[in-house]
Amino acid sequence: MEVEPPLSKTRVLLADKNTQILEYVRRFLTTKSCEVVGVVTDGQAAVDAAARLLPDVLVLDFSLPILNGVQAARRVREANPSVKIVFHTVYNDRDICRAALETDASGYVLKPRLASDLILAIELARDGRHFVSCDCD
Repeated sequence: MEVEPPLSKTRVLLADKNTQILEYVRRFLTTKSCEVVGVVTDGQAAVDAAARLLPDVLVLDFSLPILNGVQAARRVREANPSVKIVFHTVYNDRDICRAALETDASGYVLKPRLASDLILAIELARDGRHFVSCDCD
């Protein structure tokens, strides 16, 4: 009888300017099927950490200092197109959502819906699919 190897955890890098949200999301994801490989608080740090840590998925706040989320996402995608990006934000706004998704991001999750939507968005992103918490398509 052949034993299947355990499924590897999805390697996630978190970027948010709010350290309380970072800690909440880090704790939440580590209880699920994710390995949090790093946490950063600005867009440039997200770009640098993504290059160094090579996460499967970058969970990226839309509003970050130094480089905003869109700028950071573009730079990450240029350097390593295989990194999937899921935005998480408080903005339930069609134009902001479109701007985020135009970076070739795989997901857009509203922060009030992190507990219900983030794991699904990460899993779908990892599998090459998309997820959006709000109606902004």
